[in-house]
Amino acid sequence: MNEDTFNMQVRRFLKKVGINSQREIDNAVREAIASGALDGSETLNASVTLQIAQLGLKVEINDTIGLE
Repeated sequence: MNEDTFNMQVRRFLKKVGINSQREIDNAVREAIASGALDGSETLNASVTLQIAQLGLKVEINDTIGLE
């Protein structure tokens, strides 16, 4: 295994996950506020599941996202 290639590929993947996740969350929150489903003061429970089938890896990451 080439450590440099591996590290770069993991970082590329995580950057893609981060950018796409932020965009999706931002759009969903803005739509929910616009529709009245949220008032903008909530704390949202969020979770992400990271899965790599070939490794038998499945990890759930939980946290909260405060809107104020």
